[in-house]
Amino acid sequence: MPDPKLAAAKKAFQLIQAGQTIGLGDGSTILHLAQFIADDKQLASSLTLATSSAKTINRLKELDLSVQSLSALNHIDIYFDGCDQFDRELNCLKSGSGIHAMEKIVASMAGEFILVGDSSKFSEKLTADFPIVIEVIPAALGIVRVRLQAAFPQASINLRKLEQATNDRGNYLLEMKFEELPELSHLNTFIKMLPGVVDHSLFYQMATKAITEMTS
Repeated sequence: MPDPKLAAAKKAFQLIQAGQTIGLGDGSTILHLAQFIADDKQLASSLTLATSSAKTINRLKELDLSVQSLSALNHIDIYFDGCDQFDRELNCLKSGSGIHAMEKIVASMAGEFILVGDSSKFSEKLTADFPIVIEVIPAALGIVRVRLQAAFPQASINLRKLEQATNDRGNYLLEMKFEELPELSHLNTFIKMLPGVVDHSLFYQMATKAITEMTS
């Protein structure tokens, strides 16, 4: 049976044109896309590549692909990234890796932000199957938890397991789990505006397209 992630990555690869600046996110589908880029040496030599993920940086280097520092860029033509789930309005949840702040920085630079993955990631509406992951500056951990719990008393809010409780910037990762997601616009803004919150894993109205193995 064909690998749906590989098929989605191949379709995404077909959108890349010589001379572009391409952003790559995280996950197995994106690593397939990196391999397609590396296999086309003429195209690869013309591209500027950047990534939000340390894991992807390492893979790009293994493939002998050069990576531009994000701080040197202010525009990316296309940013490709995976997700845990996306809906018909292209809102998505990216709760796994805890690097959503970096991913949103790259997405904000991009002319197009394209989600790439297998069709099982699609849902008509985002569900509560995945937690909202919130990156919090250590000094703000206590007050952020209190304010989140007061605003969303139906949610469970817990620090990630000890070995995953902080990210590579030393900030805490909280997981907020709902029985049913609140209205997305309110959820997005409320969490983001809490002092001490760096960012969260709900990508609200950011993506411009989604590609799966079913995309024509």
